Amino acid sequence: MHWYNYVGCFFAGIFLANAVPHFVHGISGDSFPSPFAKPPGNGLSSAPVNMVWALVNIVIGYVLFRAGHVGSGTPAVLVFFAGIAVIGLWMSVEFQKKQPR
Repeated sequence: MHWYNYVGCFFAGIFLANAVPHFVHGISGDSFPSPFAKPPGNGLSSAPVNMVWALVNIVIGYVLFRAGHVGSGTPAVLVFFAGIAVIGLWMSVEFQKKQPR
């Protein structure tokens, strides 16, 4: 595999993991921060906006998943899961800052 396939695997993990909270909040009818909120990433977007953003992330993640050939072997799968871990840990820290203590 070429180096750019691994980049695709990594970003596939990022986009697919990022789709999860937006999808969950969207189908639950809850508001949730998105890039389209005011201010971006801090304000709350409506449930339909989060559903659209989740679907955009899923489509991009799927295209990158296929382009990155994630199923082609262990290194590709590890890079894919590294993308999930990076965005998951970053989001957990960022969203924890927004929770009242």
